[in-house]
Amino acid sequence: MKMMSLKEEISSTTYPGRGIVIGRSKDGKTAVTAYFIMGRSENSRNRVFVEDGEGIRTQAFDPSKLSDPSLIIYAPVRVLGNKTIVTNGDQTDTIYDLMDKQQTFEQALRTREFEPDGPNYTPRISGVMHIEDGKFNYAMSILKSNNGNPDSCNRYTFAYENPIPGEGRFIHTYMEDGNPLPSFEGEPTWVEIEDGDIDSFTNMVWNSLNEENKVSLFVRFIDIETGKYESRIVNKNC
Repeated sequence: MKMMSLKEEISSTTYPGRGIVIGRSKDGKTAVTAYFIMGRSENSRNRVFVEDGEGIRTQAFDPSKLSDPSLIIYAPVRVLGNKTIVTNGDQTDTIYDLMDKQQTFEQALRTREFEPDGPNYTPRISGVMHIEDGKFNYAMSILKSNNGNPDSCNRYTFAYENPIPGEGRFIHTYMEDGNPLPSFEGEPTWVEIEDGDIDSFTNMVWNSLNEENKVSLFVRFIDIETGKYESRIVNKNC
């Protein structure tokens, strides 16, 4: 596998959908994550990220235009002790609740499947970052229909122990724009984490997203030694 430029991967299609990046800064000191959402419909574009405790949630930018909250209003990021959970749907709560009951990330996601939004059947993508005693590891998951057939759910989990500085993984819901939208294929893309500065990294990701379709971006840098973090939120509607 060839390491790819995150900037080029994000900008290579007008509609990657929703995306999760997890990795480690070049100096090795920081765990990095980013989550973005995009939209083609008025309902999908009518959103912003807002802080919610140690995590974030989506909310309608203009409540009067909100037509169906079921798949667009959720908490993408929650923190459970030394674990940071990042997902593209309400499976964040499922992972949080079941991991709090000592189930694993994979076990929690066994109770869920792709979104019921045929004909797209949008994949559920999820990540969990674990930082403890100066050590960092993470896992990512995708739950997707069997090549567009909703009768079967394909489940994939990828675990990364002791991530290498300057490297990360990028997973998103769609390969490209289309009708229906083609689901992401393969394992999360191996990407370079180029910027050690949170603002530079945030600007790079935001500016790489398609201008017409991008909606919101969340970025968090976590100090691996202390667990302290700083975050950024960018909303197109502001």
